[in-house]
Amino acid sequence: MAELYPAIEPYDTGMLDVGDGNLVYWEVCGNPAGKPALVVHGGPGSGCDPGARQYFDPERYRVVLFDQRNCGRSAPHVSDPGTDLRYNTTAHLIADMERLRNHLGIDRWLLHGWSWGSTLLLAYAERHPRRVTEIVVSGVTTTRRSEIDWLYRGVGRFFPEQWECFLAGVPGTPRDGDIVGAYARLMEHPDDAVRAEAAARWCAWEDAVLSGETKGTSRPYGDRAPSARLALVRICSHYFSHGAWLEEGALLRDADRLAGIPGVLVHGRLDMAGPLDTAWELSRAWRDAELNVVEDAGHLGSTTTRDHVLGALDRFAADSA
Repeated sequence: MAELYPAIEPYDTGMLDVGDGNLVYWEVCGNPAGKPALVVHGGPGSGCDPGARQYFDPERYRVVLFDQRNCGRSAPHVSDPGTDLRYNTTAHLIADMERLRNHLGIDRWLLHGWSWGSTLLLAYAERHPRRVTEIVVSGVTTTRRSEIDWLYRGVGRFFPEQWECFLAGVPGTPRDGDIVGAYARLMEHPDDAVRAEAAARWCAWEDAVLSGETKGTSRPYGDRAPSARLALVRICSHYFSHGAWLEEGALLRDADRLAGIPGVLVHGRLDMAGPLDTAWELSRAWRDAELNVVEDAGHLGSTTTRDHVLGALDRFAADSA
């Protein structure tokens, strides 16, 4: 079993003005002369996890982390109901990543992310393939509307009681209606209590989907601080109600733009939140990608998932030496 690298702190941080009144938090750690790598966090709306720094050899990597618009330490924060989300779309986030790359004087970088982060980094790489050296992702998603419908409706057949509670959070919405859109509208409600209740129900549903992995030991969504829950649900529902502003299936259709970029995809066979077929389809469309199916893992991953990710990042660091 591979071990994570020791915890490290950033040697540089900042708030990047990306326009539209938004400031994006960024940090850099590791070796200033090392191989550049960008960590793209999940959610959307989770903010970057300091633990992600430990996947990179600090002697060989220059690791960049950032909080996507309106979450984490970026400002303004989406938990403030006055924060306008009109300027928070996939296209805006891709532009922010390019602005950050230029700000830091990086020519090309490796991309690493998970869950929603895999969608965002794939969208970035297909837009700017010459800026990407390698890609390492786990919990592969492309945020197709079919994937969103599975997560917020289809998988309910395995958790019928919890899904009924989720549906009850948006009274008047039919079982086959736009549940995610209804939650997005609640998250814009002027009443704090209404937003908090909607966020609590959303997080309870997400935790139910992951309950087979957590075995009740934690609630990955519900255990977050209130402001973090509000940020996550408001941004998630905002993105997912719009299909992430991506044409259905576009990331798979345009995977040929990734030709020549080595990739490692790591996905749990037991992933209820994002079934394996998406990772499989991507590996078929992107011939330079290697798919590692982890038999004992779900969406949260396992020690085997960690070993695959660490191994890929170590290998790509050695390849660039």
